[in-house]
Amino acid sequence: MAELIESGMSFSKPITFLVGENGSGKSTLIEAFAEAYGLDSRGGRAGRKYGNDRPKTLLGQVLTLDSTAEGARQRGGPRGKKKGYFLRAETAFGFMEVVSGMAGYWDEDTSSMSHGEGFLTVFDSMFREPGLYLMDEPEAALSFQSCLQLVGLMHRLGRSGAQVICATHSPILASTPDAEIIEIGDHGFRSANWDQLEIVANWRRYMNDPSFYLRHLVP
Repeated sequence: MAELIESGMSFSKPITFLVGENGSGKSTLIEAFAEAYGLDSRGGRAGRKYGNDRPKTLLGQVLTLDSTAEGARQRGGPRGKKKGYFLRAETAFGFMEVVSGMAGYWDEDTSSMSHGEGFLTVFDSMFREPGLYLMDEPEAALSFQSCLQLVGLMHRLGRSGAQVICATHSPILASTPDAEIIEIGDHGFRSANWDQLEIVANWRRYMNDPSFYLRHLVP
């Protein structure tokens, strides 16, 4: 993360995907972006406090966000006017049960839904207007068709003036039209094209011939 602190990271398009292997730092970055924006590090909507006594991460303490004029307007003003949401897959299920039915969220009872249906309910209710939307591996609960629904939603959000930043292992989500892709690894971070991503190459190879991988795992 030294490269980020020294040189910063810019987002030239409304939708950005962070891709890389487990442990590459994608989730660390997303969490720090949330903290720098004032979102709860466990997830939730902008302008709300959830009684989280967890201290900020080291990166979140030093990271600052520069905004366009429109972004500064969305971020400023009274707390209740701030726009944005942080969906963190590992904490989302418990969080949804706590806030379902509360004012300012969604009316549906997500505890009676599958995890994927619950995620889609959050997306449909919370991801609607210009603001900052952060997601950490949202595909964890989504089927193929649900991933396609999220692609469409993110594309519409980007056109509305929102900024979407998503850490993912999904080649489906990363294929969102007009999105920027930043690949994170031992090399630091760099822009990448979808058809050059390792996750895309691996999935293509596996779908064409599973034995290419399984022969090393299944005697």
